[in-house]
Amino acid sequence: MTAFKTLDDISDIAGKRVLLRVDLNVPVKDGKVTDTTRIERVAPTIMELSGKGARVILLAHFGRPKGEVVPSMSLDPIAGIVESVLDHRVHFASDCIGEPAKKAVDAMVDGDILLLENTRFHPGEEKNNPDFAKALAANGDIYVNDAFSAAHRAHASTEGLAHLLPAYAGRTMQAELIALEKGLGNPARPVVAIVGGAKVSTKIDLLQNLVKKVDALVIGGGMANTFLAARGIDVGKSLCEHDLAETVKAIEAEAQASGCAIVLPVDGVVAREFKAGADNETVDVTAIPADAMMLDVGPKSVEAINAWISKADTLVWNGPLGAFEIPPFDTATVSAAQHAARRTGEGLLVSVAGGGDTVSALNHAGVAEDFSYVSTAGGAFLEWMEGKPLPGVDVLKS
Repeated sequence: MTAFKTLDDISDIAGKRVLLRVDLNVPVKDGKVTDTTRIERVAPTIMELSGKGARVILLAHFGRPKGEVVPSMSLDPIAGIVESVLDHRVHFASDCIGEPAKKAVDAMVDGDILLLENTRFHPGEEKNNPDFAKALAANGDIYVNDAFSAAHRAHASTEGLAHLLPAYAGRTMQAELIALEKGLGNPARPVVAIVGGAKVSTKIDLLQNLVKKVDALVIGGGMANTFLAARGIDVGKSLCEHDLAETVKAIEAEAQASGCAIVLPVDGVVAREFKAGADNETVDVTAIPADAMMLDVGPKSVEAINAWISKADTLVWNGPLGAFEIPPFDTATVSAAQHAARRTGEGLLVSVAGGGDTVSALNHAGVAEDFSYVSTAGGAFLEWMEGKPLPGVDVLKS
């Protein structure tokens, strides 16, 4: 982590205007925030800066307004939620640049926290327009990025600003980068990756990268059906991308060349309908009925997966093993997650997980707090696993 400057590298911060990029793109339903996890994650950085007397100016986006002012995507209502989580007054400015921003910043005193309006209300944000970045920078002395989840985008507030002001990683960004380094950058071996989800087509780059870096790759979810079908197994009516057979074979060949074991289900839980409590049975993967679909991996498969987790020193997890949202097809995911959590708690495993469905699955299993690190970043976590550069991270390297 010596490649990145952190808050520990900032001296004499009192009175400084700190432009702090955070992720406040929280889920909202019927006008109410349903999950404050992302706000809670950045709270330590905000409060540390405020506590040291900095004037903390929050930069964030909300939704996809595409460079236009969309009232329903204003951050104004979010300011109150941030204030509640922080238990600290949070001021709000009706724009992130120009006179409204300048006036609000000029009125700040040491320790104040100010949230500026949605950066994506301006087309210059997503275009990483230099003039827009300069307009943002005009209100700051220091730039801190604590939004790893937006680090895969080269936007003005995630990348452009770092070229204009002294740039540092916030505590959440710092923790994420340390965890990712332990996960795939310089991991303790053996390394096991669990990759699930519905479709291989959305994770081709991920699979191609992982087979070169891990010792075993466990395939679950609908993706497993595509791998099984590519081996000539009839998966009945299971979700399957038959047209990707050659792609799967190429991934398996790369895995073999790299010494990576591909772990596929040997049995599965099948049903004729996709609903909670549906009649189901456990069968060998070679005996899936023509009118049934595999919705979870079976107990023998879970035993094999848990055996790999027991062998591992490092586990990287993205995607559930089955249709975990619908019981009883959550059994495999819950069992493997709880086994990984126990190993982690015993100090025998470094476990790093991320991706929206993964976070939900680990929460469902009651173990999200028991993993070494669970990333709330969706696209950025996936692109990191794919081995792609992250502009918002690369620009922070010293």
